[in-house]
Amino acid sequence: MSTQIILFDGVCNLCEHSVQFIIKHDRHALFSFASLQSDIGEQLLEERGLSAQRIQSVVYLTDNHVYTSSTAALKIARHLDGGWKWFYFLIIIPKPIRDFFYRFIAKNRYKWFGKKDSCMLPNPQNKKRFLN
Repeated sequence: MSTQIILFDGVCNLCEHSVQFIIKHDRHALFSFASLQSDIGEQLLEERGLSAQRIQSVVYLTDNHVYTSSTAALKIARHLDGGWKWFYFLIIIPKPIRDFFYRFIAKNRYKWFGKKDSCMLPNPQNKKRFLN
């Protein structure tokens, strides 16, 4: 099975809810998770020539690719159960347009959804899906 890792902002409420949503709609447990702020998150980014300080989006890592921003979100949605996979058709919208809207939400995520003092802790049943 291929590696599929989602790196997320661990102190962002919107990001935490997004991770919980993905877990709920990922019946086959394809995805593993790590926060961008974690040692493993920083290591995974560094191995791919990226800096955690410069990333303002979700990062989706597969064996051979790194996806960020709207492309990451759409590639993730493609693997979710139910009708969520149909959102992938939005990939036909040019990336600069998709990313404009993605960055607008990302820029305002703390103001609109709040921020925590520390990264989320997974519940016991999902703990194995989070990288240490």
